[in-house]
Amino acid sequence: MASGIPFEKWQGLGNHYVVTEASQWPFAITAARARAVCDPNFGVGSDGILEVVTSGEVPEMRVWNPDGSMAENCGNGIRMVARYLAGNGLLPPDGRILTGAGPVRVAVDGSVVAVEMGRAVFPSGEGEQALSTAAGDVALAEVSMGNPHAIIRHDDPDAVVATVGPLVEVAARFPHRTNVEFIRRDGPSEITMRVWERGAGVTMACGTGACAAAVAGVRLDGLVSPVTVHLAGGDLVIDVGDDLAVTMTGPADPIYSGRLSAQLTSRLEAM
Repeated sequence: MASGIPFEKWQGLGNHYVVTEASQWPFAITAARARAVCDPNFGVGSDGILEVVTSGEVPEMRVWNPDGSMAENCGNGIRMVARYLAGNGLLPPDGRILTGAGPVRVAVDGSVVAVEMGRAVFPSGEGEQALSTAAGDVALAEVSMGNPHAIIRHDDPDAVVATVGPLVEVAARFPHRTNVEFIRRDGPSEITMRVWERGAGVTMACGTGACAAAVAGVRLDGLVSPVTVHLAGGDLVIDVGDDLAVTMTGPADPIYSGRLSAQLTSRLEAM
């Protein structure tokens, strides 16, 4: 019976993940196994698993959501993985890390990580589109950071994130579901954001969501870059270039390290 799989628990603005290396697992991580590890009662408890693959020339981050689905990228997660790789001497000199949405480049400065997230895209054009939900009609802007986001302006994001968010996530116009961000403009370069994450629900922060929200704010609401995004877990600074190239800067910190018990490992192996 395999046992003792090492892992670390990390957080970025309260978004907390299990970080583990694929090479340390005697069997593959699957949807069922990801759900079991993320379960707060019978597993470690997490907003997801960040599976680090170091077998190639460039390290790779695979993102498992707590419902067992996989995400193309994770803005908070990439900062955690960047610090993890740097701390273990595994970060390439050029700072490249592969994600499901393509390569990114990172720069680690203590607990703060700057990430070149690539270029944002407006899949439906630079504007807002109407969407009817059971909670009423909303106007949203679709922004892709390699993963999908629906940006909705609202004066009180906290009041609607848990009720409107899940309705928008599974709307028919999003066949692969979407992340949903509710934003309030607080100043010329400042917004408050709350997020309903695809496959996870309400979380304290979402890095790619903050990037998408800042892009929508700059292009559609006249915000001036760089934009400070106030999340439930803290702040991110998002620089939006004229070509929609996005750089995200924010913290990531380790919480603890450990090993999965023999009992949990045995249960995972049997799945």
